[in-house]
Amino acid sequence: MTCAACAARIEKVLNRLPGVSASVNLASERASVDLASSETTPRQIVASIEKAGFSVPQQTLELGIEGMTCAACATRLEKVLNRIDGVEATVNLASERARVRYQPGVVTTGQLLDAIAKAGFSGRLSDDNAREEEKARKLAAYRSELQRFWIAAALTLPLVAQMVTMFNADALAGQHHDLLPRWLQLALATPVQFWIGWRFYDGGWKALRGGGANMDVLVALGTSAAYLFSLVVTLGGLHDLPVYFEASAAVITLVLLGKLLEARAKARTTAAIEALVRLQPKTARVERDGLLVEIDAALLMPGDVFIVRPGESVPVDGEVLDGASNVNEAMLTGESMPVAKHPGDRVFAATANSEGMLRCKATGVGEHTLLAGIIRLVAEAQGSKAPVQRLADRISAVFVPVVCVIAFVTFAGWWLYGGAFNEALINAVAVLVIACPCALGLATPTAIMVGTGQGARAGILVKNAEALERAEKTRILAVDKTGTLTRGEPEVTDVVPLATSEEEGLRLAAALEQGSEHPLARAVLKRAQSAGLALPVVSGFKATPGVGVEAAVEGRSLRLGAPEWFPESSVSLAQLETLQGEGKTVVVLAEGATPLALLAIADPLRETSPAAVARLQALGVRVVMLTGDNPVTAAAIARRAGIADFRAGISPAGKAEAVNTLKTDSAVVAMVGDGINDAPALAAADVSFAMGAGSDAAIEVADITLVRGDLHGVADAIRLSRATLGKIRQNLFWAFIYNLLGIPLAAFGMLNPVVAGAAMAMSSVSVVSNSLLLKRWKAQSTVQ
Repeated sequence: MTCAACAARIEKVLNRLPGVSASVNLASERASVDLASSETTPRQIVASIEKAGFSVPQQTLELGIEGMTCAACATRLEKVLNRIDGVEATVNLASERARVRYQPGVVTTGQLLDAIAKAGFSGRLSDDNAREEEKARKLAAYRSELQRFWIAAALTLPLVAQMVTMFNADALAGQHHDLLPRWLQLALATPVQFWIGWRFYDGGWKALRGGGANMDVLVALGTSAAYLFSLVVTLGGLHDLPVYFEASAAVITLVLLGKLLEARAKARTTAAIEALVRLQPKTARVERDGLLVEIDAALLMPGDVFIVRPGESVPVDGEVLDGASNVNEAMLTGESMPVAKHPGDRVFAATANSEGMLRCKATGVGEHTLLAGIIRLVAEAQGSKAPVQRLADRISAVFVPVVCVIAFVTFAGWWLYGGAFNEALINAVAVLVIACPCALGLATPTAIMVGTGQGARAGILVKNAEALERAEKTRILAVDKTGTLTRGEPEVTDVVPLATSEEEGLRLAAALEQGSEHPLARAVLKRAQSAGLALPVVSGFKATPGVGVEAAVEGRSLRLGAPEWFPESSVSLAQLETLQGEGKTVVVLAEGATPLALLAIADPLRETSPAAVARLQALGVRVVMLTGDNPVTAAAIARRAGIADFRAGISPAGKAEAVNTLKTDSAVVAMVGDGINDAPALAAADVSFAMGAGSDAAIEVADITLVRGDLHGVADAIRLSRATLGKIRQNLFWAFIYNLLGIPLAAFGMLNPVVAGAAMAMSSVSVVSNSLLLKRWKAQSTVQ
């Protein structure tokens, strides 16, 4: 809504609906709607608003999910949530979270939680306050499961010891299972089957009730078959037939052990975000009525003045008012060297003050600090789903039913053609217990969680898993010159008088630039300010993007801009080429067709840019520089940076077209810029990098945000992407190979159920452990 007429129009549209009484508030951008009857539904209200040309923004909700045991659970729950109108959901097995986008008014939080409950799981709202509660709850559950495991192990050990003692050809054929009396075997196996193993029956029932099947179904079916067969043999006194109490008890115990090891490993994958949460300072020292008061950091408001003493952490984002110190920003940028802070400089929450005292004004508090943005972004990335996971999801959706069919065919085949019921049964049990959809479901998310966490520690913030996957394929990198290759701090180096004095030329040029936000304009104004020049008032100001500015100054019609804007002027080409050949940008000050002065502006190349460009080229990435400078200046900068390919004289809008041109070769094209001025080009690129996350805007704009304003971060992000995708492919390979080899071996009678159960338990642990090897990844130092 842009005006009162918009609000009135929406109100009129809504009040036409049957049984609706609505009022629309322009200031709050809210509509209050009362439904007097059920003739009109919330969805019809939203549709009417959209039909009128407006939109109702979606909300994103993060829910903690309990009760998921394998990939089939996550896939089924995702389908359940996505069946709800107006809902887009992704479910992450590794983090046990669901990220839901929904339309307020059409779907309520209660409806979402009810749908989760009907599917056989429990859901809770997840936020920073609930994170500690959830952690405590998981720890208590882990300890309870650990106690159950030790009880199960104590009951199972005698059964397995007997099996190991008699593990020979006769034992495999079903003979000599009576080292322990069968009544004792029954007594040992029963509590393991129905008390320790109750979680599998409960989980399997909930899955079947919800219209699906999961790993719990496989474990419950397999162990129940072995136990019930043994129970019938024991109670019926059929001494010529073997019993398999050790198989049912050992499978449950080993699967439980696998789940415990998996839980410990999964907890380590979330260590990065937990470390970030712990960084948030709890208190702040604030000036109130002339006194210094210590308050909860959450109570700080924008504009509050706070003090940071030596050795303390900065409580919120702010601007230095007084004092000087060095601040360690390694926890946000990954850069170990402290950063000097003086009045006017920005400070960020959770960074550590070194030796001096700083007096600062709060600018970003609560959810609007850089740290909060990083935590939010990392959580979203860890909960997102990479395209490479889609195949695993499709397989997981049908995995359990297919395994059940294979187990039935195995049983029927062995019984019909082998003639031994017990042998057919035990081979079918082996098929059921060795199949593991968990490894498939954990292969991608665990690697994504560890990879994005390592990236956050190095100042590389990945928006989602899809961006991380695309970054791996980057072959062309379009680089904005100003602020990316260069420091982004242009300064006037030369004022060449032509038809006026040097001081007068600078004064008039600065007067014209008063209305401009261009970085070059700031350089001119800074030079005039340092010279102590008083600037006259201008009128009729007009800016032509990518060209220059014009206005009336003291009755004179003046223009200031690129030399190409003055084809009729008599500017010396020799003077231009000399300055431009030094890598300087030249602007012309003219009155009509008469040039008055030349101003040369240089933006120094970052010391790290040449080495960073060389690293990118070594990674097989072609670097292309985009700049609005003329070809001579662009060539000088590109030569110093080690870049062979550049596009000069490009306007901000033209950069997007240049990126689209680079994409014609079907190569994945990435763009790196400041995240705001280069928004069109960033949007056009396959992968976008924003340099320097000094604001929420920069975090929101790009696929990948580099907190440290250094081009080395792009090379590190590509390395991280390749390392993460490499682990994902390894995980998927072993998960597929494990099932492709294990199930046939079990079907052909080559695996004992106990061995199969152990292999199934360890498969998930091996996948998570392999993902944890990504913790070895380190960003390369920027010191070359």
